[in-house]
Amino acid sequence: MLQSPPALILGSTSRYRRELLERLRMPFTVQSPEVDETPRPGEAPAALAVRLALAKAQAVASQHPDAVVIGSDQVADLEGKPIGKPGTHERAVEQLRAMRGKQIVFQTAVAVVCLSRGFAAQSLAPVVVRFRDLSDVEIETYLRAETPYDCAGSAKSEGLGISLLSAIESDDPTALIGLPLIRTCELLRQAGINPLGRS
Repeated sequence: MLQSPPALILGSTSRYRRELLERLRMPFTVQSPEVDETPRPGEAPAALAVRLALAKAQAVASQHPDAVVIGSDQVADLEGKPIGKPGTHERAVEQLRAMRGKQIVFQTAVAVVCLSRGFAAQSLAPVVVRFRDLSDVEIETYLRAETPYDCAGSAKSEGLGISLLSAIESDDPTALIGLPLIRTCELLRQAGINPLGRS
């Protein structure tokens, strides 16, 4: 008798991550991880993203020890300083003004945890993004049209936000949207779930 694969849970309330994971055509459920996302003093953006991705996966896994849980986090890195979700129009304006004409690294981390199997692993997918030298009018036009206040760095590249940019460099093309699927698939295979392993 074949053993059924473990339940898969996405430890995130992000609709962007949910939509990305749906591309793998595997059944999964979603649960909020309830994790404090406050950066630690002096914590680098990459370290923050990795820590939070793992913390989110572990928080949900603690309630579902037999499940395979995915956690993810993204932090925009502006010259070594973390930039999170703006939350408001005013904060988004400040973020985009600070980033215009500069190179930003969007540090996107993913973690997969299964407590009953003693499995926990994480991976980081940095995305280098170069912003155009945006005018204040362009910033206002973009924000009014897109309202990307739930996106790190206020840049929603899968929509009108692509017009803010002059270049994107990444080896995992969905990382900028919020979940690096190439790395996610690799971690899932290590945890015993192969997206292509089902009949």
